[in-house]
Amino acid sequence: MRYPHFLPENGSIGFIAPSFGAVTEPYRSAFLNARAKFETMGYRCVTGPNAFVQEGVGISNTPEACAAEVNDFFTRKDIDILMSLGGGELMCTILDAVDFPAIAAASPKWFMGFSDNTNLTFLLPTLCDTAAIYGPNAPAFGMEPWHSALFDAFGLLTGKRKAFDNYPRWQYTALRDEEHPLLPYHLDRETKLRCFCPDSHGDLRETEAPLTLRGRLLGGCLDILGGLAGTSFDRVEEFLERYPDEPILWFFESCDLNVFDMERVLWRLAHCGWFSRVGGFLIGRPLHFDEPLFGLDQYAAVLHRLEKYRVPIIMDADFGHLPPALPLVSGALATVARSGNTLRLSYDFH
Repeated sequence: MRYPHFLPENGSIGFIAPSFGAVTEPYRSAFLNARAKFETMGYRCVTGPNAFVQEGVGISNTPEACAAEVNDFFTRKDIDILMSLGGGELMCTILDAVDFPAIAAASPKWFMGFSDNTNLTFLLPTLCDTAAIYGPNAPAFGMEPWHSALFDAFGLLTGKRKAFDNYPRWQYTALRDEEHPLLPYHLDRETKLRCFCPDSHGDLRETEAPLTLRGRLLGGCLDILGGLAGTSFDRVEEFLERYPDEPILWFFESCDLNVFDMERVLWRLAHCGWFSRVGGFLIGRPLHFDEPLFGLDQYAAVLHRLEKYRVPIIMDADFGHLPPALPLVSGALATVARSGNTLRLSYDFH
């Protein structure tokens, strides 16, 4: 696995819009404030041509223009790291024009984003053998003041942090809006992890016992992964062959999916052979949290599809569309330790 160099002091940060840009509020004001903060910290900021463009459908610009921006920024030598300006809906349409061989041949760069950015954070490790960060999009760094999760994500990008603990509270109802674009997270819920582990018979049972997992992280947003599975961009089998001695710790969260959608996607991934060497699952809070349908809730939807693998499943973890989020390095070796409602994530970048 190629681990990029960390952001050096007075280094350069590139901001790209492979999905939505920062055109509308509150994202525009939040990004402008984030960029100003980074510049005050001494970093040089390079904003891509699609940042303030709204010419595409479900993405900032045409698929060709978005792909051209990706190809340029990933191969430029004057940019140290990359952040995405936002999620969106149709980033998958740029993939045919993304030059993955050129990205794989270039010096690796950290790329950070989430949601629709799964199209890169998942494909960079599986296609280019380059680790990527499933973490906050650039506008989140415009909040005043920063939440601990923003310090953690930036600490990872600068190489100052390699171990992270989850957060005691999370946001169910956001207060940030067009008129209040810089508000911090509204932490209105208490963090409560649910953990299911195999008993002596191999049957999964909910438990409060401490748990430690070690393996290679891989995953992202189920909305996106379900679309990639089985396509020409699905190289999971080859990825597993490159790392035959390491279990995979799959991490999943969801945005628009209801509980039936979640189960359907997990069924699809299973039939594509993604879970043949699974060592455990991390499940983030879905955006449609606590919205059961016809008696099926978010926990049963996951257990129906994943309990047969007889590996630990940790649910309601801190990542995804209900912040705050731990920075998850897709492709990296990691140790995940759970004790009560505390989840500790540490990386081994070797």
